[in-house]
Amino acid sequence: MDIRENIKSLAQKFAPEFVAVRRHLHQNPELSFQEHNTSRYIKERLQAIGIKDIVVVAETGLLATIQGERKGEAVLLRADMDALPILEKNKVPYASKNDGIMHACGHDAHSASLLLCAKILWELKKEIKGSIKLLFQPGEEVVPGGASLVMKEKAYLDLGCLPHLGQHVQPNLPVGVVGFRSGKFMASMDELFLTVKGKGGHGAMPERLVDPVLIASHIIVAAQQLVSRMASPQTPSVLSFGKVIADGAINVVPFEVHIEGTFRTFDTLWRKEALQRLEKLVTSIAEGMGGSCELKINHGYPYLDNDTDLTRDMKSAANEYLGSKNVVDLEPWMAAEDFAYYSQKNPSCFYLIGVGNEQKGIRSGLHTPTFDIDEDALGIGGGLMAWLAVKNLGHG
Repeated sequence: MDIRENIKSLAQKFAPEFVAVRRHLHQNPELSFQEHNTSRYIKERLQAIGIKDIVVVAETGLLATIQGERKGEAVLLRADMDALPILEKNKVPYASKNDGIMHACGHDAHSASLLLCAKILWELKKEIKGSIKLLFQPGEEVVPGGASLVMKEKAYLDLGCLPHLGQHVQPNLPVGVVGFRSGKFMASMDELFLTVKGKGGHGAMPERLVDPVLIASHIIVAAQQLVSRMASPQTPSVLSFGKVIADGAINVVPFEVHIEGTFRTFDTLWRKEALQRLEKLVTSIAEGMGGSCELKINHGYPYLDNDTDLTRDMKSAANEYLGSKNVVDLEPWMAAEDFAYYSQKNPSCFYLIGVGNEQKGIRSGLHTPTFDIDEDALGIGGGLMAWLAVKNLGHG
């Protein structure tokens, strides 16, 4: 039996064990940079496999090593661990036990898949040349991103430049299907916080007021010019405002309005220019209407750039493992991922694995309170990642 068939056989054999692991993680979610119990549990699982070379990174992250019997190159496999501040609405036995916290982005599945991958590779370590680095990363969901902190750690810096592989669940793809895209794949992301100030008072006497609600409304509408009239049509851009707080009443105009949003694109120069234009635009509108506007920008992740050669090779390897009918090309995705930091410094391949299943009613999107996965994806994802790792090291 060749190594690919060995991996498939082991993935099938071990998958039920790691469905239980995923359910444990799903029931016990922890927010970004608070993954202390998650980290402890994952370390115990790694040690149970037999892996002893484990170091802590970024306080709650783990970097483990599987060393093959023969010398060779190295590859890094990454999973994230943190959950989201969302109240779960799924009625399943493994629903979150932590009120208001949920694995609504599949990081429980990412970690469980990488643990399954680790067990498969540990079983095959006598056949492996080179080493596999297993990175369980904290804090993907919040700026500055756990990746940016991991990259400052000595244990990570000592690795030098090496290929990085990562996978992310995607409910829009059916279980059994994976997707790849070379080049710019996921967008940069910046967080926007606007404070619009005016002069509040009684809603029946607008002539005595400087209405920050009206100013904020003009700002929200006018700011869309950044995308519709200032950005090149060839440069994908998204500007969205998701939170507006005008804490008045039916007859009370507040003194301040708070707006929060995000700006995303794939072009570094346009990203800088757009944020400068946005600041000038919102300031001038507010001043022109008698108020003021302060814009605070939290600069987030860069765009994610999949290495062309590596992604081509990994897609070809996925074809060998899953069959070409189950491997698809992806369009650019305006979501953001802190895996992008790794991709700016190392040859990287970040791909999507299908977890949707209409027949099972699993269709909810990421970051929703009813998000779930078809757990058949765990065996597929763990086995595929093991196969991609050994292919990267020159096997098969």
